[in-house]
Amino acid sequence: MATLREIRRRIRSVNSISQVTRAMQMVAASKMRRAQEQVLATRPYASKSWAVLHNLASQPAANQSLHPLLERRAQVRALDVILITSDRGLCGAYNQNIIRASVQFIQKSNLPARIIAVGRRGRDFMLRYGRSVIAEFTDLPPRPGILDVTPIARTAMDDFLRGDVDEVYLAYTDFINTLSQKPTVRRLLPLTTVMSAEQVEEAGPQHTLVGEYIYEPDPVTILGSVLPRFTELQVYQAVLEALASEHSARMVAMRSATENAKELLTTLRLTYNQARQSSITREMLEIAGGAEALRLSVK
Repeated sequence: MATLREIRRRIRSVNSISQVTRAMQMVAASKMRRAQEQVLATRPYASKSWAVLHNLASQPAANQSLHPLLERRAQVRALDVILITSDRGLCGAYNQNIIRASVQFIQKSNLPARIIAVGRRGRDFMLRYGRSVIAEFTDLPPRPGILDVTPIARTAMDDFLRGDVDEVYLAYTDFINTLSQKPTVRRLLPLTTVMSAEQVEEAGPQHTLVGEYIYEPDPVTILGSVLPRFTELQVYQAVLEALASEHSARMVAMRSATENAKELLTTLRLTYNQARQSSITREMLEIAGGAEALRLSVK
């Protein structure tokens, strides 16, 4: 059984840890609110941009040869995966979930995969297990702008346009709410002009039926300017979703750690009081025994 000194030392240690986790929980909650506001503010713009792209590429004269980013290769020989994880840990299963989803996707594709790592955790894992990491981006600002994410998208677009890879995928954690985040792997390049059910719902009923519009100067010129920016926007939105998910996961993990520390403190204090009571009882018995022995020796 642990001594009173050891129990006191452990109580101080657990109390200090609980104060740290409590502070980290408050910091994560503050960052989560800002990240959530940012991701919710950019979602409508990303959705409407996708609707405009869909409208452009659906014109009667449009086809996949309008821009290289729309080109679908006859044979897919290799692919890039933009893996978005965190730079730090202490965020529960956030990193493990998206890394697991990425590895399962790569194994299922059965194709050579090159990793563009955004965040140290994903980079370290892929390097540890011998994956090809061609680029890494770490230490993004707490509130990144589009210019902070542009190099990530440019790296992927350059690989695709050179023909080094035939498809590019985004692996990130989609923010649903504070308690729910969904690991997602979806295709970034070649850009598809088919809207998913979720995108149709977000874009609104006015985009479900595409009419013929007149563009100035013309769809080809507009696509040449819009498509690279749209690709950057998709990467930017994925980074924002991942940041909001990371802060939410860290807040929940730190709250759980704080609650566990409080429960452990309650148990330790009970153990300490029991040990102290046992020690006092033992000392009283020793005193009584000593007094009795002294009385018998005097007789």
